[in-house]
Amino acid sequence: MLVLSRKINESIVINENIVITVVEVRGDKVRLGVVAPKDVAVHRQEVFDAIQSGGEVIAQSV
Repeated sequence: MLVLSRKINESIVINENIVITVVEVRGDKVRLGVVAPKDVAVHRQEVFDAIQSGGEVIAQSV
């Protein structure tokens, strides 16, 4: 695993077409913005796991 440090408004570029930007850091939470092509699926890990297991995903507000 590659571990990188970024500050607010700093980004990471993956494969020249995916950009992940640190939007906000509040306490123990980090908000990230993701810009990716429409044909690239972007999911939170728990949503991805549910999709892979064929389970149903229940929307939760954070």
